[in-house]
Amino acid sequence: MNVRTRLADPGDLAASATLPARHHLPSQLRTATVLDVVVPVHNEETALGPCVRQLHAFLTRHFPYGFRITIADNASRDRTQEVARELAEKFDEVTPVRLEEKGRGRALRTVWAASDAPVRAYMDVDLSTDLNAVLPLVAPLISGHSDVATGTRLASGSRVVRGPKREVLSRGYNLLLRGSLAARFSDAQCGFKAVRGEVADQLLPLVQDDGWFFDTELLVLAERAGLRVHEVPVDWVDDPDSRVDILRTVTDDLKGVWRVGRALASGALPLDRLRRPFGDDPRDRHLADVPGGLPRQLIGFCLVGALSTLLYLGLYSLLRQGMGAQAANALALLLSALGNTAANRRLTFGVRGRERAVRHQAQGLLVFAVGLALTSGSLAALDTAATDAPHSAELAVLVCANLAATVLRFVLFRAWVFTRR
Repeated sequence: MNVRTRLADPGDLAASATLPARHHLPSQLRTATVLDVVVPVHNEETALGPCVRQLHAFLTRHFPYGFRITIADNASRDRTQEVARELAEKFDEVTPVRLEEKGRGRALRTVWAASDAPVRAYMDVDLSTDLNAVLPLVAPLISGHSDVATGTRLASGSRVVRGPKREVLSRGYNLLLRGSLAARFSDAQCGFKAVRGEVADQLLPLVQDDGWFFDTELLVLAERAGLRVHEVPVDWVDDPDSRVDILRTVTDDLKGVWRVGRALASGALPLDRLRRPFGDDPRDRHLADVPGGLPRQLIGFCLVGALSTLLYLGLYSLLRQGMGAQAANALALLLSALGNTAANRRLTFGVRGRERAVRHQAQGLLVFAVGLALTSGSLAALDTAATDAPHSAELAVLVCANLAATVLRFVLFRAWVFTRR
């Protein structure tokens, strides 16, 4: 069958339902399809048959749940499609999928997005990875412990047979990822990965790459979204007949690193909707209504408050030259309050994205009204006590009133405006 990819708009994803809590897949699924293993191929008429037969035999003997092997024919021009159909006729668990455009990332995204399996994996057709790593790879996903699993050839427990050139390129690339994207996983492009189905449905629309950088982008976004990534040391024997264009792959990977790094730095990716998405973090269970990190929030709030006070005083002094004290105070406080709410929302309380931004500003304006009443009352009291009070006295009173308003603003922001529900 032919499959067409439809990428969701990131803006639409922000309104999607919260993912369910991680849980162990029920035992009733032993007879259902739990694992969907995708084998992406392009012009692999010779290697495809032995690969699928060996994989099918292994899973039949050793995998305790139902499985499916999906052959993603990636725009092949040889007999790969015919071989895939023959294998599907021979084995009930084998399903062929035909794509008319090349790109391993495109094939994986398309098949994973269309799959209904609770766990979705992939491996290269050359079976470079020892199949004994299949169960360690998917077990944390089946148990509900992890969200994404990946093989690694660079961990201390791995046993790898490959040439020095590929070894140097692999280690250099992963060092680059650690330095540029702050990646914590050890091996981005090992062709042996798995993901829970509900996580794939939410994460895949954010992954843009259609080629070899797909693996890296998937892992980086998963880590940045706070998902749990499980690494499995594997035994790996490099395929000497590999037809990967190393120069082109390196160039595309560097472009991908730049693109993802720029998107992460600018906040263009809506990763907040995936952060701690399952509601099973113990910090969420015990502190559901209390924002975390009080010392950090106090420091951030004080810094934002100091800048806001300077902005307020500068605006007041400027506006006071052309209007009365009350009007200048109200307008200066309004403008500085809008900036203060926006800065605290992003920097102090870590709220990103546009969701509830208008509501937060409306609540911030109510907090502004409390501050306005406090400062205006202070000015009125000063005017009553000394009708011709100098400008310096007005500023001193306003500083004291703003300090009191600042304390009250933090309490309201933390307990009411930006509280985590």
